[in-house]
Amino acid sequence: MKQFKKKILKNNPTRSIIFGFFVVILFGTILLSLPFSSQNGESVGVLNALFTATSATCVTGLVVVNSMSQWTAFGKFILFCLIQIGGLGFMTFIVLGSLALHKKITLSDRLLIKESYNQNNIVGMVKYIKKIIFGTVLIEGIGAVLLAIVFVPIFGIQNGILYGIFHSVSAFCNAGFDIISLESLIPYVDNTLLNITLMFLIILGGIGFMVWIDTIRVFKLKWTKKWSFKTAIKKLSLHSKIVYVSTFLLLLSGMILFFIWESNNVNTMGNLSLKGKLLASAMQSVTVRTAGFNSIDQGSMTEVSKFISILLMFVGASPGGTAGGIKTVTLSVLWIAVLSVVRGSDHTHVFKRNISFSTLQKALAVFFISLTMVLFITLLLSFTEKNMPIEHSFLDILFETVSALGTTGVTTGITPYLSKAGRVIIIIAMFMGRIGPISIVIALTKKQNQKKYQLQYAEEQIIVG
Repeated sequence: MKQFKKKILKNNPTRSIIFGFFVVILFGTILLSLPFSSQNGESVGVLNALFTATSATCVTGLVVVNSMSQWTAFGKFILFCLIQIGGLGFMTFIVLGSLALHKKITLSDRLLIKESYNQNNIVGMVKYIKKIIFGTVLIEGIGAVLLAIVFVPIFGIQNGILYGIFHSVSAFCNAGFDIISLESLIPYVDNTLLNITLMFLIILGGIGFMVWIDTIRVFKLKWTKKWSFKTAIKKLSLHSKIVYVSTFLLLLSGMILFFIWESNNVNTMGNLSLKGKLLASAMQSVTVRTAGFNSIDQGSMTEVSKFISILLMFVGASPGGTAGGIKTVTLSVLWIAVLSVVRGSDHTHVFKRNISFSTLQKALAVFFISLTMVLFITLLLSFTEKNMPIEHSFLDILFETVSALGTTGVTTGITPYLSKAGRVIIIIAMFMGRIGPISIVIALTKKQNQKKYQLQYAEEQIIVG
């Protein structure tokens, strides 16, 4: 065991993170497969338990059994714990336990925290974790109260409060699990308070903890004499600016496109009022990119809307957040690079700041590794699900694949009908989506020692385009 830790884990923080998630999923699988986790008193089966545990830990939301009707209170509590651990990362809870027991946070722990939250250095990692925990509890608590206002009149005081807590955590962690209906949130499509609360929780969880802390730092300047909103915007880091702008543009464009293509679709939004259509369009734009709550029937959407959803799912949330995808900043960097080429500029810059070549390289790597995984898994699923008992299209398979890899969790309805091979493929896809494409590659490759002086080759021009 010591040799395993030394060779496999100690020198590779990424492998340690992957191993940690694997252990959490394993325990979740064991607990969910117990007979008293299911309402019928029978085990749901190892494969179904593994699928559910992976989906919860990887904050995806795809399910092969209905979360409301299948699980007992114990089973739902296990789901709740897996979602919270998966959303914040298991290292957060290790640090929390160490602090509670007054144990020292080691250097290796700090390296794992740095890797988990995609930070640049290990300085202030414990303080960073404390801020994350405080912010999470505060936001989830406010969300739980607002959701309880909706649920208590429907389900009673006890269940209303518990459902408020569960769905607040599920939304903030971008998990998309719900336990209030057999049809997800479709019966609540026009409930303003419910949808707006969930949207804010999803967005706050998705923008990333780094952006929170940076925003709070900037707005603390309000108590100084020379504060203005314009100054505050300028003081934000380049990362935060890109996250805010890209998130806003994606949400707005998604909302407009869904409104255009679904307003007259009687199977989704066609029978709603104008206010209901706008609310449903906004919710779809928010949830399809990161969370996975269904406020409209995804399978009944137009083909165009499904394709728009696939694009949004592929992008996902922002770095350091609770959701997957290639991330908003990755897409932004690529677009900025394209615009630089169009302008004839040799430098990639935005907001009067240059973006480093190494950042552009990483963005390209994330994009193309993710795209390759999507294509490979889609083709694999198309082969294993040829004889699926329900009617489906290639677009549905692509939709399912991107939903799993992007840890989004929306489905056109084919998830419960996947074959055993198909379920295993989606399990692997969800796990890979949560870990991230770059981390997967780093974990599978041997780390090369960087030399002080690297060999430089002669440059030669090639023709592209």
